Amino acid sequence: QVQLQESGPGLVKPSQTLSLTCTVSGGSITTNYYTWHWIRQPPGKGLEWMGRIGYDGSTYYSPSLKSRSSISRDTSKNQFSLHLSSVTPEDMAVYYCADSTGGWGQGTQVTVSS
Repeated sequence: QVQLQESGPGLVKPSQTLSLTCTVSGGSITTNYYTWHWIRQPPGKGLEWMGRIGYDGSTYYSPSLKSRSSISRDTSKNQFSLHLSSVTPEDMAVYYCADSTGGWGQGTQVTVSS
């Protein structure tokens, strides 16, 4: 069974770049046809899908976040990462990584504050 675990700073200053990493165990991020996703949930709001990276390294982003988002991967570590630039307090949320079979990480809280 695939397990996912988010990691990264819990506090980011406005205008900085937020970088989070998802470590995958129990399966490979290069497994054919799997996709790996980033999703967030701001306080008091619903889930927002941010983007994904495919087993082949292809990426696709939410149009609303595309200009500030980048998803990369390190196949040697079986990890994929989210980079969100120019953060504002509106980017404060619980950030989740997930896979295309329905597996989710436990989430990591990110606060944006100076």
